[in-house]
Amino acid sequence: MNKQIEKSFNFYQEMSLRRSIREFSSHKIEESILINAIKTAGTAPSGANKQPWHFALVQSQDTKQQIRKAAEEIERDFYDRRAPKQWLEDLKPFSTTASKAYLTEASALVVVFSRTHTEDMNGLLQKTYYPLESTGIAVGLLLASLHQSGLATLTHTPKPMNFLNSLLGFDKSYKPYMIIVTGHAKQPVHLPDIKRKETHQIMSVH
Repeated sequence: MNKQIEKSFNFYQEMSLRRSIREFSSHKIEESILINAIKTAGTAPSGANKQPWHFALVQSQDTKQQIRKAAEEIERDFYDRRAPKQWLEDLKPFSTTASKAYLTEASALVVVFSRTHTEDMNGLLQKTYYPLESTGIAVGLLLASLHQSGLATLTHTPKPMNFLNSLLGFDKSYKPYMIIVTGHAKQPVHLPDIKRKETHQIMSVH
């Protein structure tokens, strides 16, 4: 096996172990690990290099509690009124409810915003291009970096998420994209019995 193939296979094997975790311990994370992960996310390609993302690192327990309270209000409305029956059926293997304890139990939240306008190197506000696509790539790198650092992660997207703007003090040019919950997994780890699709089911060769 040549070195390129070996490196690609080793990375695949490592990332294949990544799972979404919903129960976190109170063990704190070194802030430098989180900053390095965010710096890694910031290396993502973006439309015209506008880098249309912002990562709000939340470690304050009070702020996490405010986010949890607002998110759970939205989740209760989702589970009680808005969610289609099939969606609720599909969620059953994960035993999810409107309660989102992980938002306060995990050591940190990284609230990701996608920006329609962002400052250039001189501080001038400019329009961004493909902000959602670019931010999605950055989030992928963020998750990979956190996993490589030995941290557990969970993506959380209560809809609508505009409460995050007022809670964290951002204007409308910041579009809430996702909350990344991260920390150390609570032991023992409880995982749903799910499987990933086989390679032939997710790719084709032309």
